[in-house]
Amino acid sequence: MFYTMYLIRRFEETAEELYMEGKIWGTFHLYIGEEAVAVGGCSALHPDDYITSTHRGHGHCIAKGADVKRMMAELMGKKTGYCLGLGGSMHIADVEKGNLGATGIVGSAIPIAVGAALGCKLMQTKKVVLCFFGDGAVNTGAFHEAVNLAAVFKLPVVFLCENNLYAMSFPTRKAFAIRDIAERALGYGIPGLAVDGMDVLAVHEAVSQAAERARNSGGPTLIEAKTYRFKGHSKSDKNVYRTKEEIKQWMERCPIKRMESLLLEEGVAPSVLEELKRKVEDEIQDAVRFGLESEELTLEEARRLVYAE
Repeated sequence: MFYTMYLIRRFEETAEELYMEGKIWGTFHLYIGEEAVAVGGCSALHPDDYITSTHRGHGHCIAKGADVKRMMAELMGKKTGYCLGLGGSMHIADVEKGNLGATGIVGSAIPIAVGAALGCKLMQTKKVVLCFFGDGAVNTGAFHEAVNLAAVFKLPVVFLCENNLYAMSFPTRKAFAIRDIAERALGYGIPGLAVDGMDVLAVHEAVSQAAERARNSGGPTLIEAKTYRFKGHSKSDKNVYRTKEEIKQWMERCPIKRMESLLLEEGVAPSVLEELKRKVEDEIQDAVRFGLESEELTLEEARRLVYAE
């Protein structure tokens, strides 16, 4: 868990550096600060289970076992990327690893997850779908329709809401008349619980129980992970709606630092953690080198792949 969270953190930090250097174009939504949710959730799944992701999906992808080389190449628009460089940051998919894909439209992956869960039930595969989405998605019609259908049919899906307190720049305290988003579960007759999204073990335990319930025909669960993004909503975000004090307070709860402290308290030698960090650095540098050295699609290849004839 520590290694994977650190890998996500360094991938995101490196991607931001490459963006500033003009080696990655467009924009993306960094997952820095929320690593415990992706790692805690995905580590509770079986290897052949599925996930659906969001516009802030790099962490989900890595936690589900993606190759960071192909991810970096995708961000750079190279043909060695997961989607041949055509999907970019918000549309990475890795079906072989069970990642059914990220989508840039808020809430749009929730019905996709429910459809996949319906398929799992009909085929009696005993597989589970873990659906990631943010607090903003909870107030969309897609959330209501999909969760209601999943509840009625008792589908094997776990709804994992990453509540980072802001839907772009709009605070959740102004968007909801309830204290916890998890309370929404009452209206669908399914279990709902809120957990500390900065604690990877708390997320892992909650998703483990929900996945086991879903796998045994118990139906869906709504889990709200209270977390925080340390960076802006996207690269164009000037962060004028949050105070420096608020950001600092949440950064003091960094999930990676918390896990590192726990491991040291449990007797893990500091040298072991430093070796893991060095391994991550090597992996990230290999990914950057792979991306930079990869070829771009030709104009003809791009035209053929984008337009139907």
